[in-house]
Amino acid sequence: MVFHSKPTTFVAQVNLKVLDLERSLTFYKEIIGFNILEQTEHTAKLTADGKTVLLEIEQPVDVIPKQQRTTGLYHFAILLPHRSDLGKILKHFLQIKYPLQGAADHLVSEAIYLADPDGNGIEVYSDREASEWTWENGEVVMPSDPLDAEDILAEVQGGSWKGLPSDTLMGHIHLHVSELEKSRKFYVEGLGFEIVSKYENHALFISDGRYHHHIALNIWNGVGAALPADNSVGLESFTLMFPDEEKRRETCKKLKQMSFPVYENNNSFVTVDPSGNKINLKV
Repeated sequence: MVFHSKPTTFVAQVNLKVLDLERSLTFYKEIIGFNILEQTEHTAKLTADGKTVLLEIEQPVDVIPKQQRTTGLYHFAILLPHRSDLGKILKHFLQIKYPLQGAADHLVSEAIYLADPDGNGIEVYSDREASEWTWENGEVVMPSDPLDAEDILAEVQGGSWKGLPSDTLMGHIHLHVSELEKSRKFYVEGLGFEIVSKYENHALFISDGRYHHHIALNIWNGVGAALPADNSVGLESFTLMFPDEEKRRETCKKLKQMSFPVYENNNSFVTVDPSGNKINLKV
């Protein structure tokens, strides 16, 4: 998809910490529809196409339950290729009676919300065609209207759910941050994203290449929210994929000039936003 490939910078992978690896694997395989690509005693890499890691989960040795009112993950968002795929997974959720936390028609997309056994938020969505999106004064119109579930289910036309389609993507990530202006400076001035929508003074939606959003930032856990403990369930890190080495190098240089941390780790570069969210910068 054009918004998740060159020349766009996009979210490619999310890494989570969980309390019980086997319990989480059961959820992500049987409820969400991932396949295991690699597994060790304490970690697992999950895929939709059998080669690309979209989600990595790990069980730290001294892990503690998810801490409330902290910075970190609000939800990560799985982007399905077609509306009919959203209909199939919705039918699957309803058939197994898995508790959903919400659903919405955002006009740019249609979304279903739920959480994993540890309380990590998940959005499963499909996009409308970009030609159908409305832009006003440089911002995309993106409300939270009621979802027409019956119309989406009608897209299934007898098809059955068989897990995530191979061309499923990590669509975006939504983060709790401690302060919006510091976060804006880091993500917009530092990483080079563009603000495409604002939600009053509570949230920012940012993207590259005029997507409706690759990253969202909110202060719903309170201004000045504390960082979670390193061993807490929740977000370990997420990965930004750059189109080429030159853009990554320029971005790292800019972050350093702005006094944001950048360090090398396992042939990648890593930075940390002002709210403690760790980001892997890859090409």
